[in-house]
Amino acid sequence: MRKSVTESLDPIRNAREEFLSQGIIPSGIVSDTIIRSWQRSAERGIGMERGESRCTPRYDLMERRDKNNSLLLRSQPVMENLYHEICGTSSMVLLADSTGVILHSIGDPNFVGQAQKVYLKPGGIWSESVNGTNAVGTALEEQLPVQVHSSEHYIDKNRFLSCSATPIFDPRGAVLGALDVSGDYRSHQQHTLALVRLSAQIIENQMFAPHFPNDIVISFHLKPEFIGTLYEGIAVFTPQGDFIAANRCALLQFGLDRFRMAGHSFASLFRLGLPKLFEQIRFQHHPLLKLQLQSGADVYGRVWPGTAISPVTFLPIITPASKAKIPQPNAAEKQALLNELELGDRKMQTLIAKALKVVGHDIPIMIEGESGTGKELFARALHMAGPRKNGPFVPVNCASIPEGLIESELFGYQEGAFTGAKRKGHIGKIREADKGTLFLDEIGEMPLPLQARLLRVLQDQMVSPLGGTGSFQVELSVVCATNRRVRDAVTAGTFREDLYYRLNGLLLTLPSLREREDRIALSLKILGDIVGADRTVTLSPEVRKIFTNHPWPGNIRQMHNVLRTAVALLGDGHEITVDELSEDFMEQSGQGKHSANVCGKPSPASNDSLLSDAEARHISSALDRNGGNIAATARKLGVGRSTLYRKLRGLMTES
Repeated sequence: MRKSVTESLDPIRNAREEFLSQGIIPSGIVSDTIIRSWQRSAERGIGMERGESRCTPRYDLMERRDKNNSLLLRSQPVMENLYHEICGTSSMVLLADSTGVILHSIGDPNFVGQAQKVYLKPGGIWSESVNGTNAVGTALEEQLPVQVHSSEHYIDKNRFLSCSATPIFDPRGAVLGALDVSGDYRSHQQHTLALVRLSAQIIENQMFAPHFPNDIVISFHLKPEFIGTLYEGIAVFTPQGDFIAANRCALLQFGLDRFRMAGHSFASLFRLGLPKLFEQIRFQHHPLLKLQLQSGADVYGRVWPGTAISPVTFLPIITPASKAKIPQPNAAEKQALLNELELGDRKMQTLIAKALKVVGHDIPIMIEGESGTGKELFARALHMAGPRKNGPFVPVNCASIPEGLIESELFGYQEGAFTGAKRKGHIGKIREADKGTLFLDEIGEMPLPLQARLLRVLQDQMVSPLGGTGSFQVELSVVCATNRRVRDAVTAGTFREDLYYRLNGLLLTLPSLREREDRIALSLKILGDIVGADRTVTLSPEVRKIFTNHPWPGNIRQMHNVLRTAVALLGDGHEITVDELSEDFMEQSGQGKHSANVCGKPSPASNDSLLSDAEARHISSALDRNGGNIAATARKLGVGRSTLYRKLRGLMTES
């Protein structure tokens, strides 16, 4: 009896075996994407003994890593953030090149050893032509996000995996590689693919400016606060105004795909010609411009003109006499800008009151706080409330830039300064921040030798690029942030004392989210930012209670990710309930443990896998009635999704 119940809960393995043995194509069991991949795998003879290697030689891996250096450089910090979201789930994050060879991986130690047995490691070949149906190879073949769970893998020994992958495209639409999260199928999380897709989008967005140094790059969005985030649209045009490339968000706002974008120009997409745009940039002393799409929608944009265009065309006219006349924000404007961060928490009110007193007095500010508490958001608000609000806000994460590159990134370099340098050099982040604000995040991670150079820049207001003999004058505000006490680093001798006191004019310590009294108000504000002004989504009373009591170890960043995933799972609904909260978040909240079983009697967690035949039949019947929908089945049974997942794993184990 138990075997038949298990088979009814895992029809995919049966369907795959019928396909392999009899060529029968299943109907309604797996997605069309999986079926097409199975067919391709069968045509290629995957699984037959043909002597292919499933791991490339080390020298070939090194060549591939060199060839994909730009992709690796921009992907590694994103992969680390993604791993932070899924760590502890017996999973790993992988980056593959365009042929399916894994270039880099980060994983849970308890899973890496098992994964390496099937070459799920750097050098492993996960193309469909070698490994059959799998998330990396199938995503590259289909050029679409793909999730391959357990028995959907073509090769049987890979069925212990559940994998979610999406291709990464360069700005022109060519496939660069694939980003993947693979893990033990028993720890499968439904929201993983959404996190992978968003992470790939971050990597893609970072590719634009380096790819088009001589062209016009425009970032735009309906809401100004989304400029600089992964939700911004990015479009690239030649100096003559011809369209070159766009990211996914830009295509969505234009209402076009990559093929229909061919032949378009700046004037055919925006209700403005390039000469008018140049004039607007020249005379409007503000980093954000208001533009209008041909559809009539108003958007906010920021323009990077490229090195091939004369900078004189774009520079605002500021003479020494007029420089002093740049309008300064008054007290009411400062209050309004910083009040965006104040939602009823008394600690935040105190911090904002202190900040208001020093803004505009060229007092350097250092922001301390746990990771994810909103240090950069606070720094941006300080910038917009200060006298240099019309200048650029340039963030630099001192921890995410490799130590060998941070000097050139900060101070810039001349042509030929080192092997691999850009032909026309690079001005560096400090000069980019001229007339604006330089935000140095994780300042405590800055290498000691560079601290002396930074101190000289701050004292002399002059910067000298690598490989050059001249210096450039800069005028900027500096805001620093750290998630650890820099004063302790000073005591330990890893941070210069003179630089510390030069940067720390006012120390502001942001409270962690678990300390804040405005958690619900903050969650609703974040939710509003995610869904936009045209839609209303709220939180159920049960979710509000969970949010109020949750420890939030990842702070605001974690809350944003939880809400972003919940909105994706919600679809067209208008209220987020516990069904839209991920299983790991619910377990972290203390929900789903020691829950009542489906018969309504208390059941210790250790006995979750010891299910009776009656309970197994009850679960199987409920799944059938709800078309296999886990959320609907859990609601019908009166249990949480995490409880139902554990019981399903119990059924699989007993078989």
